[in-house]
Amino acid sequence: MQTTTIRSSVLLLFLLSVFSLTRAEIKTLTIADDNRPMILFEKFGFTHTGHVTISVSSVSVASPVNGAGPIPSRLGFFLLSEETLIQVLIEIQQNPQFCVLDSQYINILFTFRELAPPPSSSFNQSYPVTSPNEYSLFFANCAPESQVSMSVRTEVYNLDRDGSKDFLSAGLTQLPSLYFLFFLAYIIFLGFWGYICYSSKLSVHRIHLLMAGLLLMKALNLICAAEDKHYVKVTGTPHGWDVLFYIFQFIRVVLLFTVIVLIGTGWSFLKPFLQEKEKKVLMIVIPLQVLANVASVVIGETGPFIKDWVTWNQVFLLVDIICCCAIIFPIVWSIRSLRETSKTDGKAARNLAKLTLFRQFYIVVIGYLYFTRIVVFALKTIAAYKYQWVSDAAEEIASLVFYVVIFYMFRPVEKNEYFVLDEEEEEAAELALREEEFEL
Repeated sequence: MQTTTIRSSVLLLFLLSVFSLTRAEIKTLTIADDNRPMILFEKFGFTHTGHVTISVSSVSVASPVNGAGPIPSRLGFFLLSEETLIQVLIEIQQNPQFCVLDSQYINILFTFRELAPPPSSSFNQSYPVTSPNEYSLFFANCAPESQVSMSVRTEVYNLDRDGSKDFLSAGLTQLPSLYFLFFLAYIIFLGFWGYICYSSKLSVHRIHLLMAGLLLMKALNLICAAEDKHYVKVTGTPHGWDVLFYIFQFIRVVLLFTVIVLIGTGWSFLKPFLQEKEKKVLMIVIPLQVLANVASVVIGETGPFIKDWVTWNQVFLLVDIICCCAIIFPIVWSIRSLRETSKTDGKAARNLAKLTLFRQFYIVVIGYLYFTRIVVFALKTIAAYKYQWVSDAAEEIASLVFYVVIFYMFRPVEKNEYFVLDEEEEEAAELALREEEFEL
């Protein structure tokens, strides 16, 4: 049992160093019969004016061990900085009987010894954080096999110069303005795309309308994200904007993957239909995106204090990887199909243009997925807590560049890249097709 406890603590601390928590606000939750050795509540970047307020009520501790019950000083709340995380991990691994509340590397806020006597069993206290850093708020239970039940309300915030509370972490307080700027960028982009479609009405396909819908959903997603972060920053609660954010995020992600698959298969450009295997990709990707968004809502709205938080993170990552791999297949299928067709239909110039465009599209999609899944994650991991907004900015810049490139490549024009080559270039195109196999 003790070994399991140590492993649980080590796993939680390790995941804390990997996953970044982006939502910090006023939280009210109820813990019932929980025997976890450590429970993570918040991860927050404090300035020199930081504060933590903890309100605990309806506390009860049940222990299967006969006697007077666990020692109150063995249960309590503490803060742990990023710098001392490794030291605490080493202490836990070296000593099987070690209680994290005894560590010299933590800041103990209070233990159950300070609770009001029963039947009140409550506590309410605010603590200043005078040393600026990124801290994680934990509850520790060093009483083996004891189960804790309580109602907890937490507030973590920094004070602005005018004395008002800022409930966003020191590295995320710029997000409302950042998201609003990108919202304006996408609105301008949407207006420009509408103008292009109107000017080339004869060349507009159904895919172009879907692309316009994608831009609209992205813009609405960003304005809801900006309002969500703004209200969290000012009041500590999103005031319902989080619901709209998740709705538009779901629609946007489904539309994005659908557009990539449809463009990759040549739908509406090369042929007005989808083959069975291409339909199966869509039937797999869309339900997986539903699951991924459910996991995203659970992760974002509940927080790491729920028992299945780690599981939901794993589900989200796995589903995202599967979807990213799945949308690549239709592009590869189209490239191979075009390469085979080019050897028989006698239209070398046109097929060379198609192959070149699809290979460029393949490279752009791979680059976008690589950057937003790996590079952005690396930035979140290595960036100082004061500059966490940089990873969000990098992700939005990469997304905007991706949208601009893809929309330019497949814009509605009378002679797009599929058919732009003239017959006089046919001989040169045939030579290029013979020499270049267009392998991926």
